[in-house]
Amino acid sequence: MPNLVAIDLPNARRLSFGVVLGQAVVTVIVALLSWAMAGPMSAWSAMVGGGISTVASLVLALVAFGRPTVSAQRAATAFYVGEAVKLALVVVMFVVVFKFMRASPLPLFAAYMATFLVYWIVLARFSRTS
Repeated sequence: MPNLVAIDLPNARRLSFGVVLGQAVVTVIVALLSWAMAGPMSAWSAMVGGGISTVASLVLALVAFGRPTVSAQRAATAFYVGEAVKLALVVVMFVVVFKFMRASPLPLFAAYMATFLVYWIVLARFSRTS
């Protein structure tokens, strides 16, 4: 088993849920912009795309930080399991959306990708404060 390095991050849970909140805000902003530029169908599609990312991130946060961990190995395992669940959930949600819902692909993917900016912003802010 490889050696694990523990990172002292007492606010990791709060940071993780902060990402989820940021993604929800970005989703609403993109949906409002989509509504203004292309109408309600575009806004709905943006909400769905951003919602996929936000829900998946929430599930990751709940799985990874749902229970207190005693060791670095258990924390890493919880995080990896959370990431695997997140990835599977994203795939399933995209399949469901494209198979059973009517959505415009451009605003859907634009909102989904815009939620990734939240990660970069949080990481940039965190790296400056560490």
